[in-house]
Amino acid sequence: MLTSAFVIKYAEIGIKGKNRYVFEDALVRRIKETLENVDGEFQVYKEQGRVFITVDGDYDYDEAINRLTKVFGITGICPAVITEDEGFDKLAEQIVKYIDEEFEDKNFTFKVKARRARKDYPIDSMEINASLGEKLLDAFPELKVDVHNPEVMIHVEIRESINFYCKEIEGPMGMPVGTAGKAMLLLSGGIDSPVAGYMIAKRGVQLEATYFHAPPYTSERAKQKVVDLAKYVAKYAGPIKLHIVNFTDIQLAIYEKCPHEELTIIMRRYMMMIAEHFALQDDCLGLITGESIGQVASQTMQSLLTTNEVCTLPVYRPLIGFDKQEIIRVSEKIDTYETSIQPYEDCCTIFVAKHPVTKPKLDRIKKSEKRLEDDIDRLLEEAYNSTEVIIVNGDD
Repeated sequence: MLTSAFVIKYAEIGIKGKNRYVFEDALVRRIKETLENVDGEFQVYKEQGRVFITVDGDYDYDEAINRLTKVFGITGICPAVITEDEGFDKLAEQIVKYIDEEFEDKNFTFKVKARRARKDYPIDSMEINASLGEKLLDAFPELKVDVHNPEVMIHVEIRESINFYCKEIEGPMGMPVGTAGKAMLLLSGGIDSPVAGYMIAKRGVQLEATYFHAPPYTSERAKQKVVDLAKYVAKYAGPIKLHIVNFTDIQLAIYEKCPHEELTIIMRRYMMMIAEHFALQDDCLGLITGESIGQVASQTMQSLLTTNEVCTLPVYRPLIGFDKQEIIRVSEKIDTYETSIQPYEDCCTIFVAKHPVTKPKLDRIKKSEKRLEDDIDRLLEEAYNSTEVIIVNGDD
C-alpha cells in the first residue's frame, strides 16, 4: 500500500539531549497548526529522528509546501512515498515506478542512499544501494550512476514502514516557535521591525507586538499597514497578539514641553516603557526592536544607552550589526518589503526634529522629562486603558 507523505527533517533539535522530545513535540504541534486550513486530511507524527506527515486522498500540494517552508525548526521537506514492507522485490518495483512518474527525462546521474533504521531487515544498506541501482539501470538504460556528485539522490529509509524520496525542499531552519519563551516586539510600519520579529521568532520565541498609533496625525491606513505586516510575520511566528496604543496625547505633550532636538529620544523612552508594561502583564521575557547601530539619530550607541535605561527587561536587537541592504534582503525574503515601503507615515516620522540630538546625555534627558511630571502618569494610564488588542493570524 502506497501513501503520499512528507518526510520532515530537522537539525538543531537533534542535539537537545534529554529535552529533545520537548522540541519535537513543539514542531509537531506547529506543523499541525500550519496545515489546519489546507485542503486535505493530514496526519503528523514523529518517529526515530524524523517527523512524518501522511495524507489521505487529494490535497493541495502547493499550499502544503508553501506553509511548511514557513515552519521554524524544519531544515528539509521531502515529498515521499510510504509503503509497507512486502519484500525487496516489491519495494524495487515501487521505486522504479516512482522514478518513472517523477522524471519524464531519464537522462541524469543518480545515486541510491539507503538507511536501515530497522536492523532486522534482511538486506543491509550497501546491498540495498547496489541492488536498487541495478534495477533502475535495467529499467532505464539512459540513467548513469555517480556516487560522488549525482544529479538525483534517491533516499530509501527502512523503518517499521519504508519511505523513499528523491527531492528535498529547504526549510527555514531555526527552532520551533514557543520553545524559547515569549517577547514583545515594538512593531512600526517600517522595514526593520518586522524583520527583527521574524529573526527572533526563528529562535523559537513566541511574539506579541506593540504598535504606537497617533490619530489624526497617522491614518487608519497606516494602522492597517502595520496589521498587514504583522500578518506576514505571523505566517512564520504563529498568531501574534497586537497591542495598538493611542500615542497622540503623549506625543503632543513631549512636543509642547520638551526640547525639540530631544523629541525622538524621549518619545522612544516612553514607547519602551509602554511596551514593557504590556510585556510584563503577559509574562514576556524581553523586548524586541529593529534598531541597527548608527542607522538614524535614535540608534547611535549613546541613544540606545539612553532608551534602554527605562527598561527592566532585556532588549533584543537582532539587526544591531546589519546594514540597510542586508535588512532589505530579509524583508524581501519574508514578503514584508513591499508593504513596509507604502507611503503611510507612522508616529515615529511625524514629529521629527530638523537636527535631532545624536549623542544624548541621560541626565539631561531626565531633566527634560521632568517638564512632563504634572501630566505623564495620567497620560500613560489613559494610553494603557484605551489600547486596542487584536489577534493577528498569518492565515487571515
